[in-house]
Amino acid sequence: MSHAPPAETGPANARTANAMKLETMAADTARVDLRIIASFVTAGARVLDVGCGDGTLLEMLSREKQVDGRGVEISQKGVNETVARGLSVVQGDADSDLVFYPDKAFDFTILSQTLQATGNPKTVLQSMLRIGRRAIISFPNFGHWRIRRQFVTQGRMPITENLPYSWYDTPNIHFCTIRDFVSLVDEIGAEIEEAVAIHGNGRRISRRSPWMIWNLFSEQAVFVLSDGSA
Repeated sequence: MSHAPPAETGPANARTANAMKLETMAADTARVDLRIIASFVTAGARVLDVGCGDGTLLEMLSREKQVDGRGVEISQKGVNETVARGLSVVQGDADSDLVFYPDKAFDFTILSQTLQATGNPKTVLQSMLRIGRRAIISFPNFGHWRIRRQFVTQGRMPITENLPYSWYDTPNIHFCTIRDFVSLVDEIGAEIEEAVAIHGNGRRISRRSPWMIWNLFSEQAVFVLSDGSA
């Protein structure tokens, strides 16, 4: 099947308004995706943040949405920082440790700016959909026009605000574009419930725009997925 960007609906309009309100509060525009993710999480939900880093998102969700949150983080530094925030976290690897979680143990599983750093993105995505009723994914779009321009004009691996690493020290091993991601969603039979394309300082690209426009002009994207059984 071929997905198109989700159409506007009444409840979605309310969520969009809420997300835009939350976005204006974001101090770090490079991580405006966290505010958008938070807007999709319902109050009191059970949440697993995979690759939670220093616990910034979990802390936000705990404070603003009173979620029952858990984190999984591979780095000891991230685990220590998350624990210092008073949050629950285990040290683990998204590629190997999600298999130990039972089916539908969480309302939301979250992977923010981490999919491209996993060893097997397809397996990780399938695991997140298995253990969560919905999976929220954010990632940098490698199809953005500035990245394409750097390839063409400089002939070198691009460095941008959202992809700041050099080729030899980047943690990112599986770059993807929005169209690549949508193709993967189709391949595993998942459903796109919500999607947001972000460019500039957190500005959104219209939902009415085709994937081609999203792929060319968005710097980041946030998707809410389900396995179709909900």
